[in-house]
Amino acid sequence: MIRDGLIAVVVLLVAGIAVLRGVAPALPKAIPTAHVQRGRVQVTVYTVGDLRSSRAAQLAVPPMGGQLQIVQLADTGAAVRAGDVVVEFDAAEQEFNLEQARFDLQLAEQEIVKADAQAAVQQSDDEVALLHARYDVRRAELDVQANELVSAIKAQQNVLALEEAKQRLAQIEADVKAHRDTIHASADSQREKRNKARLSVQVAERNIESLHVRAPFDGFVTIRTNFQAFGGIYFGGAMPDYRVGDAAFAGQPIADVIDSSRVEVTAKLPERDRANVAPGQPVEVAVDALPDAKLRGTVRTVSGVASRGIFDAGTRQFDIAFDVSGHPDVRPGVSAAIAISGQAFDNVLYVPRTAVFDVGGKPTVYIRSDGGFDAREIRVRAWTDSLAVVENIEQSAEVALVNPNAIGSRPKAQPPAPQRASR
Repeated sequence: MIRDGLIAVVVLLVAGIAVLRGVAPALPKAIPTAHVQRGRVQVTVYTVGDLRSSRAAQLAVPPMGGQLQIVQLADTGAAVRAGDVVVEFDAAEQEFNLEQARFDLQLAEQEIVKADAQAAVQQSDDEVALLHARYDVRRAELDVQANELVSAIKAQQNVLALEEAKQRLAQIEADVKAHRDTIHASADSQREKRNKARLSVQVAERNIESLHVRAPFDGFVTIRTNFQAFGGIYFGGAMPDYRVGDAAFAGQPIADVIDSSRVEVTAKLPERDRANVAPGQPVEVAVDALPDAKLRGTVRTVSGVASRGIFDAGTRQFDIAFDVSGHPDVRPGVSAAIAISGQAFDNVLYVPRTAVFDVGGKPTVYIRSDGGFDAREIRVRAWTDSLAVVENIEQSAEVALVNPNAIGSRPKAQPPAPQRASR
């Protein structure tokens, strides 16, 4: 009997506890809060961008006509100095043209030497002929002066001889002038032929030099894809890069030299961070491919017009570009994390960023009061990645880090993005 009584008492106690739990009200869930702080806030904007070279040069096949065969080619990624040969083409044809032009130049110079010698001989002959003709004229003049002492027939013969000597002198002088003009014209023709041969030599030498395509500045090499590798027919696979032995037509790009001493970074900036960024602000770039390499630079430009991409999920983005000093181990084409040092605010009030909510399009915080939390519209001066610089709030206020009105409902993965209020 006693045993049965104890069992009955235990059953009644268990039933009473169950009834009390069923009728007791649910305990309220705890809401995390934070106090408004006063101090210095450094605004730092973070984004992700891509590195690209601010200077690149395209190396193409020189205009020689027809196809040229590659006999030397630098490897992709090879570091080169200004003036180093990156691509060399077969110069057999141009070397033959050079030898032919040099032979023509030597021949023209020999022709000039021969013409000069002939001109010297002709000039000597003309001088001798002029000397004899002038002597004959002078002798005839002396004979005419003695006509008073000779017979009339002899006197007439002397006069005729003088006229004949003068005519012969005039003819020789005309011949000498014609010879001189002929010599000058021949010399000009020979010099022109020599200049033409010399120009051909210079052209051939320049063509041979142009077959050695050199780097215009320090950097590294990237080899282009040879889309003519299989006769221009694409089989659906990856096309190979240019290599030694390939032939290419004039003007086809073979390689690029990229200057790694100076790089530029491009990125997208969310609309909420646009007001915190201005040209000239310092930036620090961390390259994913080389975490230990810290690049420094400044903001170059910030777009004044927002753009919206297909995959931006309706978020407006601003294009931003940075000038960054290069690093020998960093190659353009990699991604990077960018930290932009913005404005610093001294002696301001700030709260955690998660404490600011968008209520009806206005920034709002929930301040703890005696009966719970009261909604208060505030003004946000600036945003950081974790803080919000605020006004129109007491320093002693305690704000909720989650929306009190959402307690008991399904929690959100992320609070709605706050919108910036005017200063």
